Amino acid sequence: MNIQIKNLHCFVTLVEMGNYTRAAEKLHLTQPTLTKMIQRLEENLGQPLLIRNNQKVIATEAGRLLACSAQQIVGQWHRLHEDMNRLNGLETGQLRLGVCPMMGEMIINLLSNYRKRYPGIEVSILELGGFGAEQALLNDSLDLTFTALPTSHTEEFESHNLQGYPLLACIPNDHPLAEIEALTWANIEPYPFILYNDDFSLSKLLLRLSRKANVELNIAAQSGQWDFIAAMVAAEMGIAILPEPICNKVSSDAFVYRPLNPFLTWDLALIWRKNLPLTAAAESFIALSRELTPNIDNANNDQSQN
Repeated sequence: MNIQIKNLHCFVTLVEMGNYTRAAEKLHLTQPTLTKMIQRLEENLGQPLLIRNNQKVIATEAGRLLACSAQQIVGQWHRLHEDMNRLNGLETGQLRLGVCPMMGEMIINLLSNYRKRYPGIEVSILELGGFGAEQALLNDSLDLTFTALPTSHTEEFESHNLQGYPLLACIPNDHPLAEIEALTWANIEPYPFILYNDDFSLSKLLLRLSRKANVELNIAAQSGQWDFIAAMVAAEMGIAILPEPICNKVSSDAFVYRPLNPFLTWDLALIWRKNLPLTAAAESFIALSRELTPNIDNANNDQSQN
């Protein structure tokens, strides 16, 4: 059996993306090249690894077994390669970084400064919701990821807390709730609510806090795109809760923003595995994050206490 690390990496990426076209784009390969690599894997292993169905691929039982082991093998190879790069004094290397799509502007200064300080490090960014990012860390597909607190696997991760941003209710300007200065969960309960996709940490936080207040949200729609959520509010499909930086980007005459009671914040953090050695590139990124955002760890508001 002759299976290359590159082929395993391509297979893992294809399973994660669930689509040949998007996986080929991420890998900078042509789709026919990726298809041939997967076919060679199947020939080597003597097992069908994927079910192709209307542009979507789903792993077979053999494919799931291979993906699980391949993630660990690729992760170990990545860390070995980075240990070798450590000998070059961070002149070369790769950082596998997870980023929630909503966080772009909040972390761009850190990314820019890291790029200037370590121009030889390739930063490979994977856009994921908080839950997906946690799973990618646990599967050793990422070195670090940005996420919103609290995490679902707190015991598995170390973190450096960044900044907390107020969460505001986004309401059509002629909505009855627009007359209330600060909204409680009881105020929100009777009305259609637009929530983030289940993969988002913020979605899990809002559901947990509303249920703690004995409120079951009337979910009318879910989306992973903050601009689409705002558009649905403007179309009077429901109300939503957005972080203040997003509110500032989608200001409109069609809706108003109101604070919540009790006051809630969207707390961002950089997280990594507790019991897995960090690469030199990851260590340098954490160090720069602590340099640029000192003392935030102690100031962070733990939402789990609300």
